[in-house]
Amino acid sequence: MEINIKLNGIRHKNLETLKNSVDSDITTFLQEWYDPKDHVIGHTSGSTGTPKEIRLLKKDMLASARLTNEFFNICPSSNLLLCLSPNYIAGKMMIVRTILSGANLVTVKPSSSPLQNIEEDIDFAAMVPMQVITSLSSPETATKLAHIKQIIIGGAAVSPTLEQQLQQIPTACYGTYGMTETVSHIALRQINGGKRSPYYFALGKVTFEKDERECLIIHAPHLQQQTFVTNDIIQLTDATHFEWLGRHDNVINSGGIKLFPEKIESRIAPLIPQRFFITSEPDSRLGQKAVLVIESASWSATECQKLLRQLRSCLSPYEIPKDIYFQEHFSETYSGKIVRKIK
Repeated sequence: MEINIKLNGIRHKNLETLKNSVDSDITTFLQEWYDPKDHVIGHTSGSTGTPKEIRLLKKDMLASARLTNEFFNICPSSNLLLCLSPNYIAGKMMIVRTILSGANLVTVKPSSSPLQNIEEDIDFAAMVPMQVITSLSSPETATKLAHIKQIIIGGAAVSPTLEQQLQQIPTACYGTYGMTETVSHIALRQINGGKRSPYYFALGKVTFEKDERECLIIHAPHLQQQTFVTNDIIQLTDATHFEWLGRHDNVINSGGIKLFPEKIESRIAPLIPQRFFITSEPDSRLGQKAVLVIESASWSATECQKLLRQLRSCLSPYEIPKDIYFQEHFSETYSGKIVRKIK
């Protein structure tokens, strides 16, 4: 099968010559990309349930790649890094951006620390937060991370702690907003530098509005479907900018007050070194009450009381968790999102 892609410094024009030099997931995707069908098969992330199979139109993938390449100035002389699985949209799109631009794609096996064996100067990379956190934890890989020109970080939320760490490096870091259905990201948020902002801005001619639930509606004229109704509650600044508040599925209605778990988590993150999440339980008086779940062995009563005192100083009475639970290990989706369930 004829192909045309530059991988690890070598341009390949035949799939057979490539099969023993890169991961089989890459060759499987390339075989699917270059076959006559107008689509490839993708899978949703499983954030809200079991991952589902989805058809991704190749023309939509090219249109999405074009928006990203134009914004980040990806060109034939660029080095891109593939450190995410091509079985999911983020990895697939990195390959498509490479094919479209004629750039070189540096490939490594997906892992929590993908920069260990990287020697090339990387112009553009996509990572999940866990990969960035792990890379920052070692002086060697932290230096390599700081030498990457631009990084997009997606798949899960960027914590306030990680965001603060990223202020210390020169790499331009962006949070992404998108999903498999929108063929990767349709909006970006600058995480560090002089243009750091909590607001996402639209790429290309994408525009936004809200529905009656205060949830985001996306208008993406570069894609065949064009309109996407989400379950993400937002604050809309204008037709091309919004702040993400949380998932409609996660909102807690406590005594008639709407609580956004993700916003509460952001404010209390400096107080809890372990991973945690805010969720709800039924309550006879409030309807629902907020509870805190921490990934840890059980704390002592003294430790819990100390934390509650700290929480009272930064949360409203309705936001303060009414109970604290502990789980030794959280379940996760493929992209690293915590499954918000009390075991």
